[in-house]
Amino acid sequence: MKSVFIKASALFFVFLLLFQAAVPVAEACTRVIYKGPNNTVLTARNMDFSMPIPANLWVFPRGMARTTDVGPHSLSWTSKYGSLAVSSFDIATTDGMNEKGLVANMLWLVESDYPSFDQQEGTPGLAISAWAQYVLDNFATVAEAVEALGREDFVVVTDFIPGTDKFTTVHLSVSDASGDSAIFEYLNGRLTIHHSPDYIVMTNDPPFRDQLALLSYWQAIPGNVFLPGTVKSADRFVRAHYYINHVVQTDDPQLSVAAAFSVIRNTSVPYGYSIEGFPNLSTTQWRVVADHGNLRYFFETALTPNTFWVDLERLDFTEGAPVKVLRTDAGQTYNGETSARFEASDPFVFQGIN
Repeated sequence: MKSVFIKASALFFVFLLLFQAAVPVAEACTRVIYKGPNNTVLTARNMDFSMPIPANLWVFPRGMARTTDVGPHSLSWTSKYGSLAVSSFDIATTDGMNEKGLVANMLWLVESDYPSFDQQEGTPGLAISAWAQYVLDNFATVAEAVEALGREDFVVVTDFIPGTDKFTTVHLSVSDASGDSAIFEYLNGRLTIHHSPDYIVMTNDPPFRDQLALLSYWQAIPGNVFLPGTVKSADRFVRAHYYINHVVQTDDPQLSVAAAFSVIRNTSVPYGYSIEGFPNLSTTQWRVVADHGNLRYFFETALTPNTFWVDLERLDFTEGAPVKVLRTDAGQTYNGETSARFEASDPFVFQGIN
């Protein structure tokens, strides 16, 4: 019996290697949830991309009127909660945390296939650039987001990133202060929702259901004996899942942040990483750790030497308060708590249909 198991495992391992070798590394990210004692919950993520992806941090107050330009039948709403958002190219929200401690992260998923959209009638459309912001604006918990998005009251509308040949294909993760988690993916034109506090790690391809299948195999192999070490999505998924369950479990705010950062750094893609024949490999552009309970948002980019943070309790989310921005898109360097460094600004415009 043992011999049969070893042979079967070996065959599966060979299949796994062939599968990963067949999947080129493109845009790649990692998201992981740290859970310590006394309701300590942190969400960490790497933003990995094949080219520089300028980021800025934005303070959005409650009561903002929102829409996205996807034609006459665009979805409109008013923000219920204030949020701290991270923009990409100042055309999209790709990360953020709202004043209730809800966190949203968008990660690349090549297999994404969104529903058809009629600009003139039928279900309203929401530009994919504002998908994460819609969640931050409207929900306090993962359960609320799952219930509302599951009704499919709008269609997510996607397009090419301006000035590139990259068609935007992402899945969305949401986590909250209770440790709950959900992952939203559009596959074959249909919304798939994975909802469980056990879903503490996600990466990119394959879709999340297949990531779970790969994880079940690796859980039979002791992580202190062997872990897959490449930057491929499946390997990062396995490493992150192993390490987040073996780092120090603490409610100390400083140590828990350090532990979360250590795991997400372990699954980063080295800056400037390249392999001959693969010109579009991703590299880690920035890292985020969000402390849900203490409402602190930690941020660092690959090109600056310091990690800084924002205390959301020091931000003004009152309806009518000014939108503010902290720019990091030109390599600006900050240190320590930076809520006082934000400056009033017009909000960026979410990219619609080109």
